[in-house]
This record gives sequence, structure tokens and C-alpha cells, in this order.
Amino acid sequence: MLTAAIVVIHVIVSCLMILLILLHSGRGGGLSDMFGGGMGSAAAGSTVMEKNLSRITVVVAITFAFSTVILALRLQ
Repeated sequence: MLTAAIVVIHVIVSCLMILLILLHSGRGGGLSDMFGGGMGSAAAGSTVMEKNLSRITVVVAITFAFSTVILALRLQ
């Protein structure tokens, strides 16, 4: 029962992690510029929203790491 709950949390955190990483603005020329992401450095600077997005991504990444370790220990 506990393992199933951890797996559900892990899947939710994984999807949230993918979404948050895709929300980040691209750095430099690359695929983000090719698909219309190159709006200039003034529009995609280090705004408060970008900093908060980075903080949320770090928290979700730490949660993802902990849930991975807990699942690894639980499934041994």
C-alpha cells in the first residue's frame, strides 16, 4: 500500500518536473530560437517569475530525487 502511494507521488512529481523544465526559457541559439523562442534577452531576462520558476524546479527536483531513493530502498 505504501509502495503504491510512493509510486503515485513519483509519477506526479516526474510529470511536474518535465513541465517545469519545459517552461524555462532557452539560453542562447538553439531549438528554442528555431521554434520562436528567441524573443531577445530583454524579454527573457532574470525576472522574478524566472527566479521563482527556478526555485520551484529545484524543490521538485529534490522531491524527485528523494522519491527515487525511497522507491529504490523500498523495492529491494
